[in-house]
Amino acid sequence: MSKRFPAARTALALTLLVALASCETVQTTEPGAVGVERKQSFLLSAAEVDKSAALAYQQMMKKAAGKNALNQDAAQVARVRMISQRLIPATASFRPDAPKWAWEVNVITSPEVNAWCMPGGRMAVYTGLIEKLKVTDDELAAVMGHEIAHALREHGRERASQAYAQALGLSVVGAALGLGQGSMQLAQIVTDVTFNLPNSREHEIEADRVGVELAARAGYDPRAAVTLWQKMGQVGGEAPPQFLSTHPSPQNRQSDLTSYAAKVMPLYEAARKR
Repeated sequence: MSKRFPAARTALALTLLVALASCETVQTTEPGAVGVERKQSFLLSAAEVDKSAALAYQQMMKKAAGKNALNQDAAQVARVRMISQRLIPATASFRPDAPKWAWEVNVITSPEVNAWCMPGGRMAVYTGLIEKLKVTDDELAAVMGHEIAHALREHGRERASQAYAQALGLSVVGAALGLGQGSMQLAQIVTDVTFNLPNSREHEIEADRVGVELAARAGYDPRAAVTLWQKMGQVGGEAPPQFLSTHPSPQNRQSDLTSYAAKVMPLYEAARKR
């Protein structure tokens, strides 16, 4: 058995070397007024991630429709899409190509306090967020701007690339050590929790900062991001909204949002005059 460990380590090293050699390191967005300039490394191409996201989105919308939970309230759908129509043009400040993405925006009836935007601009807002938090348009724009920021920064592709690299290593080691499928799945979960969660916090900070600028450029008060956070914290209880699961600490986040909202206030004031 001991002879198998060196072989596994050698195979893992070779696999990771090949993976690293194929990495693409880029700055996915312009820094904007908020100055988000971190470069990112990708193993997976934007095209293949976008294709997978499109398929996943179609499946999720089909599932929601099957439960009679897709776009049930015409007024809510109109409200969400109206806000998105103001936010999407603002994405050009970070990525000139983004306004031309195949954007899709839908509302899912669910008590969950949540919203998300997949790679390529495929979005969903849950009615639980709208109704439980009684969000203003400015607050809803803060949520949607934050989620759009994840797509602009290609956080989904970045995390998928990291998971792919880890899966390469795990598959090599698993085959060498004779691990079963159940063990492999558990190992992947442990890897995600151990290594991906801190990086997700970094993603959330970036999305907060880019999100307040998107809202401001679209004519929504960026300070609403702070009141939104306060509302989410109040409804959290023992089962906090999914939004809060990987976010920075409340004190740090409120301070950061307050600071960056103030930084983009001139953009908001200019947008209000147009």
